[in-house]
Parts: sequence; C-alpha cells; structure tokens
Amino acid sequence: MNAGRTSAGGAPTSQPLYKEVKSRITKSLIAGEWKPGAAIPSESQLSAQFHVSVGTIRKAIDELVAEKIVIRQQGRGTFVTLHSEDRQFYYFFHIVGRKGGKEPPSHELLSMQTIKADAATAAELALKPGERIHRIHNVLKLAGKPVIFDELRVAAARFPDLGAAKFGARDGTIYGLYQANYGINVVRISERLSAALAPPRIAGVLGLTAADPVLVIKRVAYTYHDEPVELRTSWVNTHDHEYLSDLWKNEPH
Repeated sequence: MNAGRTSAGGAPTSQPLYKEVKSRITKSLIAGEWKPGAAIPSESQLSAQFHVSVGTIRKAIDELVAEKIVIRQQGRGTFVTLHSEDRQFYYFFHIVGRKGGKEPPSHELLSMQTIKADAATAAELALKPGERIHRIHNVLKLAGKPVIFDELRVAAARFPDLGAAKFGARDGTIYGLYQANYGINVVRISERLSAALAPPRIAGVLGLTAADPVLVIKRVAYTYHDEPVELRTSWVNTHDHEYLSDLWKNEPH
C-alpha cells in the first residue's frame, strides 16, 4: 500500500516508490549527470543516494533497461545508451535484402530548409503551428544504389545551429548527431507502414517509374518522457529489399 506516502519533494503520492526512483534517475540523465556511454552508479550506490532498498532500485533499472534508456553489461555494470553505429544499424534500421543479409547504408544529403510547421507536423512534434522546423531530404544507398528517400522534420528551437554542412558531414548516425551535439537521446520510435506511389521527384531519385509502388514508413522518434523530437517519412524501393523487425534477435548486447 502506498496511501499516505510522500514523494522525495514532500508532496503526497500514490505512485509506486520504484516509479519515483525511475523518474529521478531519468531527470539526472536529462540533466547530463551521466553522459551517453558512461556507467551509472551501482545499485547499492543508488540505494544509498535515494535512501531506498536495492530491490526498489533494481525494479527502476529494470524498466529503464526494458525501454533501452540504459544497458546492462554483465560483469561491467549499467551504462547510458550510446547511439553507436552498431546500435543504429541493429536497432533502428530495418531494411534488409530480399536474399538475406543486412548492410550499413551510405547517405547523401539532398536539401535542407528551415520552414514553418504545418498543423500536422506541429501536432506530431508537440509544437505550435507556424513554429520553425528544419526539413531535411536525405537519401540512403545500399551497395551504392539509392533505396530509401527520407524526409526528416525537427524543431529548429531544439537544433538551432543545425545546417546542411553539419548534417551532411556528420561522423556517424543521425541519432548520434542529436546525442553528441544537442544532448538529445532517442530512446524509442513509433512506426506506421503503408504502401503508396512515390511522388515524381522521389521516384526519380530511387530510379522508379510513376507506377512503381513503394513502402512508406512514418516514424516519430522520442526522447525521455515520450517527448517527440523527430518526424520522419521514408519511401523505400522494395524491388530488392524488404522491411524486417526482429528486435529480440537483432538487439546488440
């Protein structure tokens, strides 16, 4: 029973204690107390810091691990998720060859503009209509062939100095760029898939005709507390490729 319990701040709360601890750990991550790739304190150290049992700490950490916010490494400890090339490739990239196999893509920036958000984009990114956003067109190539046309939309206020030069010359993944340069950690994504005909410009980039269908993936990327940070629409040429989601098998350890 949690009735009558107060939070660390002294206010009454009915929230399980481990949930409050999880929230406090997350706030420390947002504040940058533990950097991406760094180890967080041990369960016994956190137990002493938060004045709760090790069991309560373990339950809080278990949820953070399940949400991919931190990663346990046997014999080493628990680490803040780092958007390395391996993590991006295995966890967020789902396009594979029809004959099997997965290869890392190369990328080419096509264009970048700063525009006003329309109502639909604003709703997805939790912005006000008319707020400034960066709209980025990017193509991903597999074996040197354009396979994926991406349109990304992010709030300009979150990425104030993001320009074509920085985006195009990034060393690593897009989420790695967000993490390293802006302290924004993508911890989960939500995707919707459909089939459609590509707009003429996109069809041309992907080497398709106007009658060729493509796979359309609409993705929202979230940081802590389910806060949306990126809206992405991807058009995929599925002539030689398909979408595969097999997270339990593919998640790196």
